[in-house]
Amino acid sequence: MTWPEVAEFSQTDSAAALLPVGATEQHGPHLGCGMDSEIADQLAKVVGELTDIAVLPTLPYGCSIGHSKRWPGTIALQPKTLIDVVKEIGDWVAYSGFKRLFILNSHVSNFAPLRCALEMLRAEHDDLKVAIINSATISERVRARHFEDADDWHANEAETSLMMALTPEIVREDLLTEADDPDRTEQCVFSHPVNRTSLNGVTGKPSLASKAKGEELFQWMSEDLLAKINQGLKEQAPLDYSYHQSLIDDAANEGRKR
Repeated sequence: MTWPEVAEFSQTDSAAALLPVGATEQHGPHLGCGMDSEIADQLAKVVGELTDIAVLPTLPYGCSIGHSKRWPGTIALQPKTLIDVVKEIGDWVAYSGFKRLFILNSHVSNFAPLRCALEMLRAEHDDLKVAIINSATISERVRARHFEDADDWHANEAETSLMMALTPEIVREDLLTEADDPDRTEQCVFSHPVNRTSLNGVTGKPSLASKAKGEELFQWMSEDLLAKINQGLKEQAPLDYSYHQSLIDDAANEGRKR
């Protein structure tokens, strides 16, 4: 859209923007490093085609510092950097007139920084509604599929199947059989970096992956994301009070009325 088109669109009653946030990080010996961003980007495009929503360019870098420096290919932002980047993007979404911002997150470790950005945005922009939707847990059926072969899953069957269906050039199918690595985090108290929980960057069983499984999972993800977006487009705050208006202000206003 041109800027006049953005200006007109952002003034409609249900105007909303969708920011896909991915990551660039190692995904074992069998998947390309852009997998997370690919998921966010393709899901966002599906929703953009099916709804009247403005889709922002996908942010391809995320908080991937937990993957350590053991495997080349990870390009990570510090949590505080991701907070600032998303907060500033959200600022400009608000300046453009939008009242709703959906953040579609496809990398688990992005959630905490994204939540911090959300807190800052809603405190600063009184009329901006912000939601974070995690692609792997959009719904219970999507969550269950991701967690089938490991609780601390990464580059597992679900993610491998998705790439086989959506972006097969990312997948090295000849390496799937040897890529399996078990989840070693079940009894852990601490959250350990991936170099201390995985031998090859994988947690799960990519050897079980198939294109058919990926097609089914992506269909679920698309349907359930669409339903959540449509729900959000209609949602209003339960109560209509300004973030900046205190009970003292209410009492003063009531006194002036008398």
